[in-house]
This record gives sequence, C-alpha cells and structure tokens, in this order.
Amino acid sequence: MAKRPGEDIGSEADALKGGERPLKAENGEEMEFEDEFEDEYESEEDVFVAGVDGRPDEEREAEERRDAMDVDQQTFIPGRHQLGKGETLLPDSSAYEMLHTLSTTWPCLSFDIIKDALGDNRKTYPATMYAVAGTQAESRKAKDNELLVIKLSGLSRMDRDNDEDSDEDDDDDDENAEPILETKSIPVFSTTNRIRAHQVPPTDAWKPPTTFTATMTENAEVLIHNITPHLSSFDNPGTTITQQQSKPVSTLRMHRTEGYALDWSPHFPQGKLLTGDNDGKIFLTTCEGGTWTIDNRPFTGHTGSVEDIQWSPSESTVFASASSDGTVKVWDTRTKSRKPRVSVKVSDTDVNVISWSQRNAFLLATGADDGVWACWDLRQWKPSSTDAAAPTPVPVSSFSFHKEQITSIEWHPTDDSIVAVAAGDNTLTLWDLAVEFEDEESQNTAGLKDVPPALLFVHYMEMVKECHWHPQIPGCIMGTGGGGFGVFKTISV
Repeated sequence: MAKRPGEDIGSEADALKGGERPLKAENGEEMEFEDEFEDEYESEEDVFVAGVDGRPDEEREAEERRDAMDVDQQTFIPGRHQLGKGETLLPDSSAYEMLHTLSTTWPCLSFDIIKDALGDNRKTYPATMYAVAGTQAESRKAKDNELLVIKLSGLSRMDRDNDEDSDEDDDDDDENAEPILETKSIPVFSTTNRIRAHQVPPTDAWKPPTTFTATMTENAEVLIHNITPHLSSFDNPGTTITQQQSKPVSTLRMHRTEGYALDWSPHFPQGKLLTGDNDGKIFLTTCEGGTWTIDNRPFTGHTGSVEDIQWSPSESTVFASASSDGTVKVWDTRTKSRKPRVSVKVSDTDVNVISWSQRNAFLLATGADDGVWACWDLRQWKPSSTDAAAPTPVPVSSFSFHKEQITSIEWHPTDDSIVAVAAGDNTLTLWDLAVEFEDEESQNTAGLKDVPPALLFVHYMEMVKECHWHPQIPGCIMGTGGGGFGVFKTISV
C-alpha cells in the first residue's frame, strides 16, 4: 500500500504556458508577440530547446521527479501504521492482476463460492463467478435479512497503461469490461452467522448439479435451501422464481442456541452436514432420499462454544472442531460415546477458525482470538487417554503478525504451502509456508521490521470477516466485510 499526502492546489498563474504562440487579430489575420529577448543570443549554440511549458525537458522532468517523491512509497501495513492528516490509503495497482470491490444493501458476515460449468483452471478475462451470501441487517430491520445468490461478471484484469503488448489492444477491449453484480434474493428474516454450499451430482449429464445451501441463523435455526433454480435464472432470461422455490426445503431446530460452526461432508454426495452451537454441542444431519434426518445424539466435549468445524479431506468419518475453550478436537462419527478421539490445547484464547489442507491431509491451520495463526502436523497429535495428560504438540509454524482476532483462514485449493488469512485489523494476508528460512534471500524483507519472510501479500479490506479461494480460477480470492465484497488476484500467487 502507498499513502499519499493531500495535494496543494496552486494558483492559476502557475498553470500559464510560456513560449511564442500566434494570436488572431480582430480582422482574422495572424500576428505574433514580439520577442523582447530576440537579440540577446549571439549564436545558435546559446539557444536552448524549450519544452511544453517553455523550459528545457530535462529541467521539467527533474522537477516532476522531485514532485513524485511527495507520494510516500513506503509499505503501509494496516494495524501497524497510522495515516496522517490528509493522507489517503491507495492500493498498489502494480501488485494486482485483478482487483474489484462490489457492495450490497447490507453487509454479509459469511458467503461461499459455488463451482460452475465454465471450466477449471480459468485464466482468461473478463472472469465470471457465482456465490451465495447471507446478510446482516440492522437489528430493527431483521426482517430485511436475506440470502443473496450472486453472479459476478465482467471481472477484468488490471489496466496496464505501460504494457508493451500494445498490439493486443483488440483483445484488451473484452478484458476491460465493467464489473456486473447480479443477485437473486431469498428472504430469511434473521442474520446469517454462516453459510455453506453443497452440490449433488446430476443424474443426467445434461442437467446442472443440485445446489443446496445450509445457513446457520442468529435465531438458532439451520435452513436448507435448494438454490439451483436461482443459479439457472442468471443465464436464462425471463425465468421466474416462485415463492415456493425460495422457501427452505428443510428447517432444522435441534440447536437451543445460535452457532457459527458449519460444514458439508465432501464424501457424501447426497448431503451430510455438521453444525455446532454456543452450548458446545455438535449435531449430524444426513439427507437420504430427499429426507433430512437429524441424529439427536450430539457430539459433546467442548466446554465453550463451537466456533468452526471441518471434515477431513481424506477420511469420511473424521472431522475437527475449534472452540472458545482454546482447544481443537478430532472426532470419529462411528464412536458411540460421541466423545472426541483427540483433544489439543492450541491457544489460551478462543480458537475462531480452522482449515484442513486439501492437498496434505495431515496439515491443519488454526486462527485464534489473539491474532495468532498456526499450522499443525496432525501426525504429532495422539489420541486422548484417561491415564495420561492431554498431548501438547508444537505447531509446524506459528505467526503473530496480526494484532487482532483471526476471522477466517483457508488453504489454497491446489498449492499445499499457500494460506489466506483474514483478521480484525482490516487485512487479508497471503502466506507461503514453503519459504526456506535458512535461505538468505528468503529472509530479505526490504528493511521492514517484524515482517515474517513467509508473508507474501497484505490486502486492506475494511472489517473483513471471511475469505475463500476460487476453486476454478487459480489465485483468485474473494472476501466479505463491512465495506462489501472484494475480488482480487495478486501477481504473487
């Protein structure tokens, strides 16, 4: 980030241009100003070539370079540095391949990206993506809350004014499209604490997958919606969404308190869902034959609220949970006792979020209320025993760069060393755990103090609450916060 001081506005006299110029007389004939210094020069060698403002180009360019230094090019880190009076925080556009911000009527605490049929590994522009989000309306307007089924299109790459590939201007016309935000609204009448999407494979190849969403609301309900018709309507003009299609296909009321923990199993195509609440209870819900069945025997063991849940990417019966009691617990749904198999104290504060690596199933990332996030090797975690003290493994990596609570964390879907982290200090950071700390070049942080070599990128985003990588657009990440949605792709990932 660069910060720019307020610019002084000069007088009109400073803007006047020098040099000879013809004027029109009243009769239409041209006349010239007489040069009072015409006889001052004795030879042509004494005459300098004037630029656009009557000065030599070299003199003018030197002054422009001095003026450019008024823009402070030092790296500005939100949460560490403070803006001075009259200063404005601007993103360094050269660090982004794509950068867009979009706003909705009400801010959204949670969202999820939906896979589409446009193909994997997409690198062309303008980009298109689909998502679903839940709003947080003012308390006196709780009935205005809604789910937003979203289509983002026209997401162009950054305009490179100095791009040498000017021969590709024709192609750039499409790439420089204006971003478009389209939404379909579903009323829910309560704030969405967390929302996640799940797609059921189609029975016929020509049909789209069935897309379900699970929404944990502030009134302790879990709402299941089928948003397939809403998604289809974006690309089929004239489609009408009926009231019945916007109603939940199931409303789950097993929780007595609200919660934030929610995750769909990647191993059960028809739909298997875990939800956790502020009482420390975790419930399992399964869809079979179109019927949603709740297992009324909750998983118990946390002494605080369940903040996050993640299914194992490799074992269909294993999941992990994070809690305000400072622990992460690993469970097996086959256990009759409904107690955790492993429990590890990972923080002295609330553990807000966790993320299980999709590439290496033994790596788990955690984010806590004190701003610390860490990476753990689950092979070092041993089952709990009544005869021995709880194991206290050491994290593979731990970072205290953020000074406010970690609000979201997610591994890159295809790169097992890249992690995205969102925090209460208004930043969304990208990290590369593959950096070799022994390497002298890797340790070079350009003179910045307290900046870990593994830190790749710092993106400013007001009140950022959640972030997700796009599974089909490499390096593209989306976040939501108090100022709306942000979609960007950096040159470093």
